[in-house]
Amino acid sequence: MPEPLAPADQVTVVHRRYVPASHAHYAGNLVDGAYSLGLFGDAATELCIRTDGDEGLFASYDDVQFRAPVRAGDVLEVTATLVARGRRSRRIEFASRVVCRGRPDRGASAAEALAEPVVAVTATGTVVVP
Repeated sequence: MPEPLAPADQVTVVHRRYVPASHAHYAGNLVDGAYSLGLFGDAATELCIRTDGDEGLFASYDDVQFRAPVRAGDVLEVTATLVARGRRSRRIEFASRVVCRGRPDRGASAAEALAEPVVAVTATGTVVVP
């Protein structure tokens, strides 16, 4: 079982990604929740490389929550924070936040940076490293 880390010992990586129209899957240009989960995997890989010198292997997600919609034209900021460490397992907290959003009501290519990011998806997960 991973032991919790003190906040000063936690490590966070941040990725940002523009969500292209090709990922819209539902009416209203909505993107499926698996898009953020894929980004969580990318962030977890970087986190494992930085902390363990290995890409690691994702074992499980816990407590995945879809809190707000993600749409084509959004810019997502994904964070992965190492919060507990075991001999081979690592516990990671994830968040996907919308930091910019397309504004088609203002024009075909209009967009804005949000004053307050919108938390779209949160999760915790476990990775294993050799």
